[in-house]
Amino acid sequence: MKTNTITQTLQQENKSASRRDITNFYDEATSDYRFWSKDLNMHFGYFIFGRTNPLRRDSMGNEMNRQIYNRLQLPEGSTIVADLGCGMGGTMRNFLKKNPKLSTIGVTLSPFQVQEGNKLLKGKKGLILEENYCDTSIASKSVDGVVGIESLCHSGHSKETLREAYRIVKPGGRFVIADAFLKKEASDLCVGSSFSYRKLCKGWSLDGLGVISKVKEHLKEIGFSNVTVEDISLRVAPSVFHVPFTIFGFLLQQIFQHKKVKPQSWNNLKASFYALLSGLHLNEFGYYIITAEK
Repeated sequence: MKTNTITQTLQQENKSASRRDITNFYDEATSDYRFWSKDLNMHFGYFIFGRTNPLRRDSMGNEMNRQIYNRLQLPEGSTIVADLGCGMGGTMRNFLKKNPKLSTIGVTLSPFQVQEGNKLLKGKKGLILEENYCDTSIASKSVDGVVGIESLCHSGHSKETLREAYRIVKPGGRFVIADAFLKKEASDLCVGSSFSYRKLCKGWSLDGLGVISKVKEHLKEIGFSNVTVEDISLRVAPSVFHVPFTIFGFLLQQIFQHKKVKPQSWNNLKASFYALLSGLHLNEFGYYIITAEK
């Protein structure tokens, strides 16, 4: 079992989010995400007119899962997919419904997500491990596909994470990322964007968002080929616009149930608001699906 922690990795890159920050975020914020998605899709959704219901977050969230799954182009027969930063395993369970021959393995730093996520996977061909996705115990060249959905931003879309995906995927396998990225360096953002970006990173315990052009080049340098980048910002926008209504609804629920809003919940709510503000600056932020082949 490998022992490097995400804290060590981030310190090497002079980053600020610690393993404790990230673990606490997910341990405490999972209930917030259950309010966001009954299927525990801890990510934004993908809208297609006539196919997904823009008023239902899980309709769009599960469509995002479908889009990611299709881009993996898994071979026929028994296959294995690794989810780096799997949360409660929502995407894993969605994939398993699609393909009865599939097995899944997920990685998260949160002990709570490991415990509760594995309960939801009981009887299914899936397992969640408490590990650092920059340095997993998954054997080299052992999985047919790797996904990272709104999780790799916790390491700033670092080269270490991309290398780990390259290491564990089989030759011919695919790595699919769905996440928000910067279109320019953080130092070049306008004042409003810079403010929202800092608040977003603080609230969600992010090291930062990678610059999309640099991430693409890093994937190629590591050894991936056929790297495609799709800007799906407009597809994700209907899901993002649920944010203010979800914040208001969550606060009302806590009040009516006489529950105290936890500090991390406040941070999560504020970060969600700043994510919405950031998304309005389409010249500086974008949401992308990246597909790379080994």
